[in-house]
Amino acid sequence: MDSFSNPSASGGSSPPISQEDFMNQLKTQLAQAYAEEFLETVRGKCFDKCITKPGSSLSGGESSCVSRCVDRYIEATGIISRALFSSQR
Repeated sequence: MDSFSNPSASGGSSPPISQEDFMNQLKTQLAQAYAEEFLETVRGKCFDKCITKPGSSLSGGESSCVSRCVDRYIEATGIISRALFSSQR
């Protein structure tokens, strides 16, 4: 049974989940999915951009490139998020 199933519908003795609890669970799961997708996107794009010769360790240039790349993605995501949230008000 997944976390969205109604336990009383399957014969469980737990009370049904409140709408507020359900929304909180949903928000948490969406935030986690977003974070995982963000990390996967950043990892892929920064790797493709910065790692020229994959090996057992990063060169100094590759390391600083990855660091700058990740910083830019985080900054851009923050700017976009603030713009979206401020336009909803």
